[in-house]
Amino acid sequence: MKFGLFTCGYQRGRLEQAFRDAAAFGYDYIELWGGRPHGYAPDLVRGAADGSASGASDGSASGAAERTASGAAESAARRIRRLSREYGVPVRVYTPEHNAYPFNYMMGDRAQWKDSIQYLLTAIRASSLIGAEACLFSIGHSGGLPAEERRERLLESLNVLADEAQRQGQVLLLENLTPMESDGYTKLEDYSALFEELPSQVKAMCDVVVPFVQDEDPAEYARVLGLRMEHLHLTDSNGEDESHILPGDGIMDLHSLVRDLRAAGYDGNVTIELVTNYMDDPSGAARLALRRMKEYL
Repeated sequence: MKFGLFTCGYQRGRLEQAFRDAAAFGYDYIELWGGRPHGYAPDLVRGAADGSASGASDGSASGAAERTASGAAESAARRIRRLSREYGVPVRVYTPEHNAYPFNYMMGDRAQWKDSIQYLLTAIRASSLIGAEACLFSIGHSGGLPAEERRERLLESLNVLADEAQRQGQVLLLENLTPMESDGYTKLEDYSALFEELPSQVKAMCDVVVPFVQDEDPAEYARVLGLRMEHLHLTDSNGEDESHILPGDGIMDLHSLVRDLRAAGYDGNVTIELVTNYMDDPSGAARLALRRMKEYL
């Protein structure tokens, strides 16, 4: 298994600290959170589109001198690529902030849907610009749409996004959520059935908290989804709500979970998804989380 550091918890500081920690602690890759100040999709695309990327540093001394002489600012996308090179940690997944204010492609009228889809199309382009392999979307709350309308809206959205992902050379990772966060496809049976109707550009994943709080076995995702499953979010859980807890501080048997996932055939990317609970000390949490997970292996 390859372990990834999620940068969401670093949003109060400099993005470079996340790359520095990932390299120092032994993470294999970065999953970049797509919010300000580090990786908001319109910022990443705007920097490339306005030409600032072409005048930005490539990380070399000559590039830095050129930037100083010209006064050109380093674009956000180029800064991320530079940090990845300097610290030797690839950005494999880009996860834009969505399903909350102001974007949720599953809720609202047609104008709001178009606005949300435009944002997510921008996110796919941003993911390509920073050198990521995949862009991750989740299934948000529909606001109580009838089941058939909810399904039609989701499938229409994902087909539009998959077309753009193919053009940009990106994989789309589709994440289902807990019943506290979404009103559809929270159970494995419903979630897995979606992929019979989705283009191959859309891949499955599992956030282990989602099945755990619904009394399902996270390893069953690997058994049911097989090769379609290409990503994993792993943390601990209190078993009651959507909280993502430092491995070892909750009630999950992570040693058995990792063993069962491997036995079921999953041995791929695993992002330790510490979200916002540990923003006061993201470095300490990231170090301890990886150390514990390697012990479980």
